[in-house]
Order: sequence, then structure tokens, then C-alpha cells
Amino acid sequence: MKKLFLFVFLFWTLVCGGTLSAQNRWSINPDGSISWDVKDCIPHYDHIEMSGLKVSTVLRYGVNADGSFELNKSMVWPMLRTIPNNTHASLMRRFAWNATDMVSVNGQSLSGEKVNKITLDGKMTVESTIGLSRNAKAELTRIIFPAVAKPAIYEKYILRNTGSSPLMVEVPESRAMINTDPEKGVDGSYKLVSEIIGAATKLLQPKEELVFYAAITGYKNGEAELKPDVEKELQERKELIAGFWDNLILETPDPVVNTMFAFAKIRGAESIYDTKGGLMHGPGGESYYAAIWANDQAEYINPFFPYLGYEAGNGSALNSFKHFARFMNPEYKKIPSSIIAEGIDVWGGAGDRGDAAMVAYGASRYALARGDKAEAEELWPLIEWCLEYCHRNLNDKGVVASDSDELEGRFPAGKANLCTSSLYYDALRSAVYLGKDLKKPFSVLSAYEKQARDLRENMENYFGAKVEGFDTYQYYEGNDILRSWICIPLTVGIFDRKEGTINALFSPRLWTENGLLTQAGSETFWDRSTLYALRGVYACGATEKATEYLKFYSNQRLLGEHVPYAIEAWPEGSQRHLSAESGLYGRIITEGMFGIRPTGLKSFTFTPRLPSEWNSMNLRKIKAFDTTFDIEVLRENGKQLVTVKSEGKTLLHKAIKEGEIVSVKLD
Repeated sequence: MKKLFLFVFLFWTLVCGGTLSAQNRWSINPDGSISWDVKDCIPHYDHIEMSGLKVSTVLRYGVNADGSFELNKSMVWPMLRTIPNNTHASLMRRFAWNATDMVSVNGQSLSGEKVNKITLDGKMTVESTIGLSRNAKAELTRIIFPAVAKPAIYEKYILRNTGSSPLMVEVPESRAMINTDPEKGVDGSYKLVSEIIGAATKLLQPKEELVFYAAITGYKNGEAELKPDVEKELQERKELIAGFWDNLILETPDPVVNTMFAFAKIRGAESIYDTKGGLMHGPGGESYYAAIWANDQAEYINPFFPYLGYEAGNGSALNSFKHFARFMNPEYKKIPSSIIAEGIDVWGGAGDRGDAAMVAYGASRYALARGDKAEAEELWPLIEWCLEYCHRNLNDKGVVASDSDELEGRFPAGKANLCTSSLYYDALRSAVYLGKDLKKPFSVLSAYEKQARDLRENMENYFGAKVEGFDTYQYYEGNDILRSWICIPLTVGIFDRKEGTINALFSPRLWTENGLLTQAGSETFWDRSTLYALRGVYACGATEKATEYLKFYSNQRLLGEHVPYAIEAWPEGSQRHLSAESGLYGRIITEGMFGIRPTGLKSFTFTPRLPSEWNSMNLRKIKAFDTTFDIEVLRENGKQLVTVKSEGKTLLHKAIKEGEIVSVKLD
């Protein structure tokens, strides 16, 4: 079935575009949304995930060959737990129920729909023409979105009379309820309600419109049902998205990169769930909710949240680290890879994946970028413990031993892998910066500095190798096939083998139209390695190469056949829109293109990488370091001028050379 899907995808891409990347299905609108103007090249189907604090939905949607709309709503209630209460125990149901199937116009069912346009902007808007008898005409607009803070998905319908004669419209009262099997629920039976809101019988005059709504909600036994104000809920969703888009604003001459970054903020930040264990950011994908992971949350997304300034994002990050801190122990036994089921259970089925290195890396970078001294003090013991755990697990060659990596045995990782040691190296460096601001003992910080120097040398000796003719890294001892994770050292400031590594990453052995293969010769790709690679290639100064591939990747993901977010993997997961990958896209911009590296609670360095085809790039309303500030980069008379502004004041304005590191103190 997966191979058939891939064949169909490639076939229609070739037919509609001429080549695999020649033509986009979607386009960018002036307001920042994207739209698909449905004209030809149908049928076409896609899926998108949208989330709120108490619900998530995967909309499987598309346009059939006859132009009609296809929609299946996969609903997920993360806090309605099922038995066994494990990683995947969120209550899930799929609904093909469509409120318009019950609406009649002039005594006939509402049929003959032809979709004109579908628009995405944190909600889905579908605009259609309705074919009616006797030259009557109507248009239908659907707006579908999850509630911000309620266990519901809502739909707003607008039916307009666009003809010259009146239409008799009947919208029925409708309420269907499911009581789930009490034996399969942690809290017994759950109640799922599907209903139409706004029943009416109305003679709709030409140019008049009728608005009605639909909702699907889920409740624990005894909970009072909602009496939704769907217009208010829609406004709250719009305000949430506006909050993401009005902070950490990227301005470049490339509208695709700007817009992809804007959409990445939505998916990266919306997937947070209000659990009994506190706010928990979850990957999603109809599998991973009300739980946290050492890679997706601690390593990938948490270091990004301070830049966005989203209160729930920062709260979920701090909460995740507090959960991991529960498992510190004097024996230095491994921490769990995942804390699941709203915080009451753990998962560690792949052994030690390098989880302590992931947590140390994420917690130290988050604490620095957050700029909150009290939070940093709270996180310091966890950072210290994780660093000591890694130090105790150095092998006889001085690199960190671990059972596997974040791919959990899907591909070989040996007994010590490049990723774990790279993360540990960066965590040591961050801990030194953080420790200085927290006035930790000089002896401790000096030891961390030495451990970082030694580790870097040991990594070169252990992992540095010629693989398939490229002077790069073996991912583990004995590895003789190129792996995408050779990009990791570039993201932590190790550029010794940058030329060979970049050449290997973008060689036909690894690079495909879908980004990097996990391993040369396979068909598997995981976006996370592509996103890491693009960040690292920027960081080491290969700006033109990074920009070329960033533009290609962004165009594919934002405007191609499966939109609008970074995805998890193929063929596993059917390219789910897992949330933390969008955080990794955001970090290409903050840490790669702008080269921001926290050096204290109120200080950072940045190394802007302005592509030769651009004259300027700006990152505005950055919320990191407990400050709001802008970074502007301008090419003028062959020089780069950089400006840092905060609250109307210019903190820095200077001309720099290409690749120059700029230091900024925000106090």
C-alpha cells in the first residue's frame, strides 16, 4: 500500500508538473496563508495535523475527480486515556461525518459541490460552488479548526445564495453521541458528541447567506457538555496564530522561506497538551501525545521556544525538564527516553539512546536563551547530573557509549555514535557559559572546559574517517556507508571536516528530492536529519549551498504535494506532521542563517550568513534572553552592516566581514 501511494504521488507530480519539482500545487497569499486553486490535476489527497491544548486532529482531505470535497477527521483526545495506558493510549476515533450531508436546498440534498479553493493558515478554509437545479446557484465556505483550550474541533459553514432566485434552506437539528467501552478507558466510558449548531429553516434571498456550525467533542464521565460559541472559538484560534506570526518575524527577499518559517512556528508551538502532569509538548502524528521525549522535546524544540516567546511553549519546556529531573539518581542509572501517560509512566525500550546528552544539550541551551536566572538555577542540577552521566559513560577511546540513538535501532548505531558525543560536547560548552552567569565554582567550569577539549579531540580520532571517498565521519566504529547524521558536528561548532561532510551530504548518495536519506542506498528519509544538516551547513559558512537547498526543501514542503509543514519520515509514518521537526526548521533560521549562539543569560554571539543574492535579511521581535530585540543585516557598498535594536534603542551597529562573529550584551 505504501509503495502504491508513492507511485501515485510521483505519477501525479510528473503529470502536473513535468518534473519532480517544476510546478507547485499551492501558492502564497498576501496575508501569509497558502492556497490551492483547484483547476486540474485531480484527484489529489493530503493530510494535515492541527492541535489545541486538549485535542488534536488529522484532517485527511482532498478533491475527488468530479471536483467534490473529501474529508475524514481523525480525532485525538490525549487526556482521555485508554487501556493499556501506554505511549499510544490517547482516545482516537475517525469521523467521516459531514454536516452538509444533512442540509437540504429547495427540498434536495446539498450535492453537486465543486471545490474552488482550499486555504491553510492554522485553520482550513474550503470554498466551493454548489450545483443546483433550475439555474439556482450557491457557494459554500467551510472553516475547520481545533479549539484552543477545549476538547473539540469546530466547523463553520457559510452558505451564500449567488443566484437570482430565492433558496429554501433547511439545516436540521442533529446530535449524535457515542459512549465508549468502559472497560477500555482509564476513567471508564467516554462520551463523544457530534452535533450541528444553528439549525434553521430559511428562505435565502439572492446575495444573502446563512451561517451554521458543527462540533465534535469528547468528555470524561460526569463532565458537563460545552455550550460552544464557535465564533468566539474561531477568534481565539486566529489570535493564537497571530501571536505566533507577530513574534520572531523573518524578513528576507524570499517569500517561500519567510512563509515556511511562519508556518513552522504554528506547528512547532500548537502541539502542547494540558495534562495532569502539566503542559507537555507532544510530537503528535496520531501516536505521541501527553508525553515527552529526550529528543523531540528536550533536544529539538525546547531550545527554540525562548526565541518565540510563547508562554505555553516555555512552560512546557521547563515542565519537561522537571519531569526528567525526577529520575536523577546517585547510582547514575540511565534516565528514561520518554515520560508518558501524562507523566505517570516511562518508556525506555531502546535502552540508552544518548538521552542524558540530549537532555543536557537541550536544558543548557534553553536555560541560556530563556534568560531567567531562577529557572536556570532550577535546571542546573539536572544539567550537572546529565553531564556527569555522560562523563561516566565514556568508553576507552574517550567518546560516549550508548545502546542506540534516536532512531532506536532502525539503523545501526554501534556502541558509540557521533550524535551522542556531539550533543554532549555542545552541552559542556553551554554549561560553561551558563555556570559563569550563575557563579558556579571555577573548578567545575574549568573541568567542563577541559572535558570539552578532550572530547573534541577524541571524536576526531574515533569518528573522523574517509567514508565512500569523502573525508567526513563514520557514524559509529566500523561504519562504511554514508549516514545523514554526519551533519551533527557542524551544528555544534566542529568544522574540521566541513568540506568533505558537505560534499557527502549533497552527493547523490544521500541527497534526494525529499532531502537526505538516513543511510546511503536506502529509501528511508527523516526530515530531522535534513533540518539539522541545513542548520549545520549555514553554521560552517557554506551559505550559498545552504540557501540553495533550503529554498528547494522549503518549496517542496510548503507548496508541493504534501503541505505545509516539515514531516517526520518516509516510508514510516506516512510523512506525519510531527511537531518538533517544525521547531528544527525554525532553528535553521535562528542558529544557522543568523548564527545565534547563547553565551550567557543576557548575551549571545551571532554570525549572519547573508546569501549573495540577497541584500538584506532581518529577524524581528526575537524574545530570547528575557528581552525583545531585532537583528538586521544589510549589504551596502560591498560590506555587511549589522544592527541590533531593542525597545527603540540601537544596541549595536557596525560593518563586519563575511563570517565574522558578533558579540552582543543585552544588559
